[in-house]
Amino acid sequence: MARMRDARFKQCRRLGLNVYGHPKAMNRAKRGTSRADRKLSTYGEQLLEKQRLRTYYNVSEGQFSKYVKDALAGHGNTGELLVQRLETRLDNLVYRAGFGSSIRQARQVVVHGHILVNGKKVDRPSYKIAVGDVITLRDKSKKVDMFTANFTEAAGGVSYIEKDMDNLTAKLVKMPAREEVPVQIQDQLIVEFYSRKL
Repeated sequence: MARMRDARFKQCRRLGLNVYGHPKAMNRAKRGTSRADRKLSTYGEQLLEKQRLRTYYNVSEGQFSKYVKDALAGHGNTGELLVQRLETRLDNLVYRAGFGSSIRQARQVVVHGHILVNGKKVDRPSYKIAVGDVITLRDKSKKVDMFTANFTEAAGGVSYIEKDMDNLTAKLVKMPAREEVPVQIQDQLIVEFYSRKL
């Protein structure tokens, strides 16, 4: 499977948005150096938003297209459905819960078999988490200081994840509403971009 391995800070500066959440990612950004600073056509604006969202969730172009098709076929606001599907990926919820300090680290935690969903090992980052599913570390992995420190020190959190600090578990308690998802993206532009392609 293709992985996104570009220099992270360079990507953030090029996209004009801190898609990795690192506090220093935009430090060296200069006005006029990102695509977002240039005058873009309608198509260019749509493409930029698509690239931002895809990079934020660290998914390949093929995976992203599947998520868009799924959202277009669903009932409700297509942009919101798209973000919900991406947000409820296992690797992303592992990151949101604090088991990993970044999406990349969270993906690695999942692939290396450290995560259980409802008591069963799941090592597929794209695994879809449903409301009520409980995510936790394997017993062996609970002894790894990095994981426990990440989980207990994770700042903030989101309203749709309930954390149990004593048992090191995280539960998806509801589907995330669009306004609750901390992603600065204009979803409608992405929907428009794919509406003309699909």
